Formats: sequence, C-alpha cells, structure tokens
Amino acid sequence: MILLDAAATTPVRRTALEAAWPYLTGGFGNPSSVHEPGLAAARGLAAARASVAEFLGCRPAEVVFTSGGTEGANLCIKGLALASPRGRHLVTTRIEHDAVLESVGYLARVHGFAVDYVETDAAGLVSPAALRAALRPDTALVSIGWANNEVGTVQDVPALAAVAHDTGALFHTDAVQAAAALPLDVAALGVDALSFSGHKLGAPKGSGAAFVRAGLPLEPLLHGGGQERGRRSGTENVAWAVALAAACREARGEVRHDGSDRDAFIQAVLQTVPHARLTGHPARRLPQHASFMVPGVNGETVLLELERRGVIASAGSACAAGRTEPSHVLLALGCSPDEAVTALRFSWTPEVTPAHLSEAAAALAASVAAVTRP
Repeated sequence: MILLDAAATTPVRRTALEAAWPYLTGGFGNPSSVHEPGLAAARGLAAARASVAEFLGCRPAEVVFTSGGTEGANLCIKGLALASPRGRHLVTTRIEHDAVLESVGYLARVHGFAVDYVETDAAGLVSPAALRAALRPDTALVSIGWANNEVGTVQDVPALAAVAHDTGALFHTDAVQAAAALPLDVAALGVDALSFSGHKLGAPKGSGAAFVRAGLPLEPLLHGGGQERGRRSGTENVAWAVALAAACREARGEVRHDGSDRDAFIQAVLQTVPHARLTGHPARRLPQHASFMVPGVNGETVLLELERRGVIASAGSACAAGRTEPSHVLLALGCSPDEAVTALRFSWTPEVTPAHLSEAAAALAASVAAVTRP
C-alpha cells in the first residue's frame, strides 16, 4: 500500500508513543497538583513546552497547547480579535481551511466584525498589494494560511505579515500543512500568532499547539482554572503534549525535501493522464504535495480505482469528506463546480520514495483509463 494522503493525517511516530506512554500509566499526575506525582507531570509538561518552543523558534511562555489545528485557529483568531483595541475589521481569503472561515464567520455573525476577503490569483497566491488594498485603520487581524491544504500553494508569509504590520494589524497564519514540510521559525515569518496540528507530523490526533506573541491580549475560548497562563483552561493533556514535543524534535531533524520528487511525479501525471491539470502554484507549493483536476471523471470514482491498485489518496480536504458540494477552495480559484468534483490530491511523508511515486503515477493513469472506458 502506498499512502499518499499525509495532508489528511500521518502515522504516529514510535518516538511519540514511547514518550507519551509513561504519562498514560505511572506518571498520571495532574500538573497543577503540588504533590510529587503532580510535580512530575508538571516537569514533563514544561519540558514538552520547551521542545515545542524550540521547534517554533519562540519562547516557551509563548506556546499554548491545544487539541489540534482547529482549536488553535479558533483560539488565535477569536482570541486576538475579541481582545484587540483597534477595531472590528478582519481580513482573510476564501481559500482558507474551514476552521479559519468559520471562526471569522462567527465573529461577523455574533460580534459584528466586518470581514474583507483578499482575492488570490488562479494558483492561490495572495499578493502584498492585494492585501494592502484590503486593510483599514481599524483592521484588528489578518489570517492567511501559510500553505493551502487542498492545492499546496505556499504563501509569502513574511511579506504579507509585514504589510499587515505596516497598518498596525496583527497577523495569524494557519501552519497545519506547512509545519511538517517547511522550516519553521516564527521570528523569520514575522507572525504574531501561528497554529498547527500534531497529527500532520506524527503526533497523535488531538494534539497541537499555538504560538501567541508575548504581551498580546488574548481572550480565551475556554474559561476555568486558568491553565496555560490563563489562555486555555482545563487540565492539560500531558501525555499528548509530550508526544507532540517528541514528534517536533524528530521532524526538526529530518531532511527537508527540495521538491524534485514532487516535480517528477507531477510531470509523469501530466504526461500520462489525458486532460489532467495541475491545481495550485507549479513551484511555490509544498514539497510533498501534488493536486490535479481531471475533467470528465469523478474524483471519488478514481480514488476507488486507485485504492484497488494499492494507492491511497484523496479528493481534497479530509474535513470535507462525505460532502456533496464541490471544494470551496477550487471554486474560489475560478474552477467550475463540474471541474472541482474531479479533484485529486496526493501528499506524502519523507518515507515515500521516487519509486513509490512512479508506481502511483502509473496507477493513476490506469485508474483514469478504467473509469473512462466507453
């Protein structure tokens, strides 16, 4: 079986499981307790926070442990916007993950925020000029994802964050897809907040973290005992925080792919699959991500054929699986509904070899041929 759906989730790393196990068994103490079992858990949590901070390039006090990318995006967007003294205006794009779009929609619907959506080009890139035109004196927050989960396009986040800061607005980026594939340094990115999910880089589902720059006011989503420096109440999941830290350490040491394997796979697909069209930017994209539309076929039908041939891929966002409507990302990029339902997405971990990708390209060509036979 060739697994090419890493954008949906990845296998849990053995190192992450082994790191978490003691805190699921003997080291079960509550890190807020002052007896030795609690203090031991608190030490484990502090060490995990330090490791995640090193992964992000920030201070440990700027790390908030969350249940994943969705909660992280909600916390950063709602928390920073509601606490902002600047105004009630938000800027984002229409190609964001639903966690971002729904958070922004909630703020507009319930709290009266005005929202502007920056247009992208056909490949999904936001230009600094387009962002600048959308900003206002009362813009509280800009939220633009670093890398798109469906089409793989990677934004120039440092340039966009600089534009936002020129007007005094804060900048959040959803780094769920980018964290496992791109060098991560929040200072170099220039962002005020960043959210990512553990299960995209080999930690268990239900783990994640957010970076929130020190000194920024943040309204918490969860109110209670004041854990996580008052930013996320509730007894911390020490085992999953430790597992996330272990995954971050291992991911940080992995060799980053340069995109050559991706480019060879894209070229093979475009040469062997009739009418296949690449979606997203041809160069400014995640190094282990390739996405296509194949007009005239149904994407889900092709995926079933691929699975019969030992290749696992997806039609787009796993969060939208089972829905009948076409991808909002592809529609925002100018694709028709008929084109959007032909979408296919291939994403992989470093363990996937060029030979695996060559086999997958051949399987895709055979699968498309099988579903288009008269």
